[in-house]
Amino acid sequence: MVRRRFLLTSLAGVAAPEAQSKVVIARGAPNALALLDKAMQSFFGCDSPIEAWKRVVRPGEVVGLKVNCLAGRGNSTSVALVEAICERLQQAGIAQKDIVVWDRLTSDLEHGGFRVGSRRDKVRYVGNDAAGYEEELATFGSAASRLSRTLTRTANAVINLPVLKDHGIAGVTMALKNLFGAIHNPNKYHLNAGDPYVADVYMLAPIRQKVRLTICDAITAQYEGGPSFMPQWTWPFNGLLVAQDPVALDSVGWQIIEQKRAEKGMKSLKAAGREPAYIATAAGVAHRLGTNDPKQIRRVEV
Repeated sequence: MVRRRFLLTSLAGVAAPEAQSKVVIARGAPNALALLDKAMQSFFGCDSPIEAWKRVVRPGEVVGLKVNCLAGRGNSTSVALVEAICERLQQAGIAQKDIVVWDRLTSDLEHGGFRVGSRRDKVRYVGNDAAGYEEELATFGSAASRLSRTLTRTANAVINLPVLKDHGIAGVTMALKNLFGAIHNPNKYHLNAGDPYVADVYMLAPIRQKVRLTICDAITAQYEGGPSFMPQWTWPFNGLLVAQDPVALDSVGWQIIEQKRAEKGMKSLKAAGREPAYIATAAGVAHRLGTNDPKQIRRVEV
């Protein structure tokens, strides 16, 4: 499925998704560290947030935090959330220098409020424009893309950090679509509301095998006008969604957005002509990236 052979880290000993996919929705006061701890402890069934993180990463690994900063400070992955994750990763044994916060462009990171620098003893903030892309294409189905070297050569494990929001073409953009930020040509993959392109991109081996957890930033969520920041269509959901199954997380997030759209008297995404059918494609037999069957999703609200 991929022309180039990439060195991939074995996930032996790392917590695997349950038979029934679990999605935790943690809500409360918009305190990033408190929300993060509540979500992680609930998801992994631990009394300590540090113990929860030890089930995701191991000392000596380089951990990539894939943020989403396209919308600037208004509705990008929260700086406070990323700082909270960095704190807990270090307490779980990951060296500060082995944490890399990354996205498509250095300018996106800066507009999102992150401090871009290259000090070896600090958390690194790297855009793909600086790190570069692989020369050879990785392929699956309709996808043929050059992958970010931060993904392929630097990170052993990836924590996916999307934002809960609407997308004006693909319906929603959360766990699955956030990995468009790992390829050089996402502009080519928005036809037919992103179906099957979003699912095909996530099937590229380094993405599929290195993403270990998704923590969706839903502190401020957006139900229309995305992916750009449109404050008139945002609301304070004050929550985080956590899952290892990206399809289950996107299914639950989609329901949350549809509920808010209905409350505001807006059309459903299907009626608006941008139903995110790629979620069902990702769950199908050709991909098997997770489940979109409500009976197979255990939704836990804390």
